[in-house]
Amino acid sequence: MHIFFSGIGGAGIGPLALIAKKAGYEVSGSDKQDSQYISNLKKNGISNLYIGQSEADIAKIHAEHPIDWLVYSSALPKENPNHPELKFAIENNIKHSKRDELLNEILIQKKLNLIAVAGTHGKTTTTAMVIWLFRQLNIPVSYSVGAKISFGDMGNYDPESEYFVYECDEFDRNFLSFEPYMSLITGVTWDHHEIYPTRSEYQQAFSDFVGQSSQTVLWQEDFEYLGLTPSDNLLVQDSGLIKNKKYHIELPGLYNRLDAWLAIVAVNKLTDTPVEKLIHLIDIFPGSSRRMEQIVKNLFSDYAHTPEKITGAMSVALEMAEKNNQKLVIVYEPLTNRRMHYMASQHYSVFDGAAKIYWVPSYLAREDSSQHVLTPTELIKSLSPELQEIAKPMEFNDELEQTIKDHVGAGDMVVCLSGGGGASLDEWLRSKFGKV
Repeated sequence: MHIFFSGIGGAGIGPLALIAKKAGYEVSGSDKQDSQYISNLKKNGISNLYIGQSEADIAKIHAEHPIDWLVYSSALPKENPNHPELKFAIENNIKHSKRDELLNEILIQKKLNLIAVAGTHGKTTTTAMVIWLFRQLNIPVSYSVGAKISFGDMGNYDPESEYFVYECDEFDRNFLSFEPYMSLITGVTWDHHEIYPTRSEYQQAFSDFVGQSSQTVLWQEDFEYLGLTPSDNLLVQDSGLIKNKKYHIELPGLYNRLDAWLAIVAVNKLTDTPVEKLIHLIDIFPGSSRRMEQIVKNLFSDYAHTPEKITGAMSVALEMAEKNNQKLVIVYEPLTNRRMHYMASQHYSVFDGAAKIYWVPSYLAREDSSQHVLTPTELIKSLSPELQEIAKPMEFNDELEQTIKDHVGAGDMVVCLSGGGGASLDEWLRSKFGKV
């Protein structure tokens, strides 16, 4: 079967393309812009792809070897209902769907049990941790994770595996397409307001997801927030035990330790491996790309882009900075203008502990054209008076580059928070400071 992936450079579509290739399917694809993810796909043998997403290019691929199935990202029809690739598929009677339908097909065909990691924040790290534990136990595993990891590809299919570990996103209600063997809920806070206009709709979607899962690992706080009913299928965890360090997980950052515990509970349940052994293995977890990833000495990139994610990243960064007797400097790029119209006020104290904050323009994607684009100067006003005193609006220019160099040279810890993909702060940082 020949599968064409539209938006193949995305964090959801790219890993699925890798999985399809390793599972024996012919794979081709496109994206509207080049990126480090595209380069990674090419390194993994997916060479039949192009940048630009034109009808002429997909027609050429189809003429050379007919496409059987077009898989597109959730954003594609929202951004352009008349997208040329989708239009071509419809006109040529090519099967077309979002990624969930193809993944369900692979799960059925390969007889895999789905381990789905969902939540507003912590999904990528927890998914990577579950994969890490399986790998350390020498248990074959297939998976899809939304970031590069040092111990494997972003997507993998192992013909010997029993389980498929999946970072299961709630955007566009994607996660409701699955019936997991086990789900992990990493934390729930209202997000994706364009999909879920009210908090109750967001909560209901997660409640439905839990109902579709054979068993679920989650925190007591989320159990209560979602209004769930006690059940033998719910493995409800007490976060206080982790906060009070009853279990001696040595990873830096409280939120890393919380994510680690969910991964430990899940793998313990699935494999009967003693908790003590799993704690030892998780303590040597190497992390994943853009999760407090060091670019050069004293300069880090992190994917945090909601208040909860920022709080988690700050907890890790502050522990690291305190340990090394450093000042903490933050460079922040919000993810989307539409989010900031809902979430700006929630940033009031999230950067507490920082010595300096540099706020750059928001990364724009799937925007509402009727909304005013909030500037860094406007958004800084959402911070507490104390944080406003140390915050400065900045642009992607030579001044920002030199400012970062000055802080790094002075021995400060500089953490750049960026949720975007191609052309984001993260990619700008790598282009200026050398790590790709």
